[in-house]
Amino acid sequence: MELLDKLNWRYATKSMNGEKVAQQKIDNIIEAASLAPTSSGLQPFEIMVITNKEIKEKIKSIAWNQPVVADCSHLLVFAAWDTYTADRINKQFDLTNTVRGFKNEGWENYRQMLLASYPQRDAEVNFNHAARQAYISFSQAIAAAAFEGVDSTPMEGFDPDALDEILGLRAKGLRSCVILPLGYRDVKSDWLVNLKKVRKSKEDLVTVID
Repeated sequence: MELLDKLNWRYATKSMNGEKVAQQKIDNIIEAASLAPTSSGLQPFEIMVITNKEIKEKIKSIAWNQPVVADCSHLLVFAAWDTYTADRINKQFDLTNTVRGFKNEGWENYRQMLLASYPQRDAEVNFNHAARQAYISFSQAIAAAAFEGVDSTPMEGFDPDALDEILGLRAKGLRSCVILPLGYRDVKSDWLVNLKKVRKSKEDLVTVID
């Protein structure tokens, strides 16, 4: 089970050595994130890939000064739609029709159902829904990074309003929700690197209902 071996290898890396990750590996991680399932296939988020050192330093300052933010090779920022709009929904449904080369009556009825409900909901409700979809992609990016032998650090420890300002996300109708530094562990300075992974027992985690 190669994937399980990789997932056992990974951990929330606390110190990175600044070594650059090959672009092909980054591309594979982004592709895996893109392939993640999302509600209605809308993919209501965008992924910012940051390598600029000055911008990473700015983000570090609003992320509890965690060094991994600046020392990583690539910093991924998952930013969810601030709300659902008719334009956003239609764009994704139109893309589906274009890629598949035909229109389906059931699919078009489903489009109308979403248009009649999502845009009318409270914007905060919509953002929270979109953010949950972003987290699915985020989780898949973590697994893909491990598969590529790339370390990652899942992080919610930052000021989202400040990050939105740094990246100009609100003007794009986006709000940051979670970030993922990618790079390689600094084994000499990372206190977590040699500690055993701790997880609940299957008995505490899983309930089987048959």
